[in-house]
Amino acid sequence: MIVPLNSLRPGEKGIVVTLQGGAGFRNRLLGMGITPGAVVHVLEIYNTGPIIVNVSGTRFALGKGMASKILVRKL
Repeated sequence: MIVPLNSLRPGEKGIVVTLQGGAGFRNRLLGMGITPGAVVHVLEIYNTGPIIVNVSGTRFALGKGMASKILVRKL
């Protein structure tokens, strides 16, 4: 099942399928290691704040809008 990253709950993982956004958005995520095929583990979700994820051993905070443009296949 392919879903936006922001629909995953803490503790769930997904494999990045595609990044929906412009070149600047994609380049920023690619620089963070969030690339198609990367495994993303959701660590925490704050109601009014960011989503904390782990990618290849590195933690990142992503805004909900940004996370909604990252499509993942749930594991």
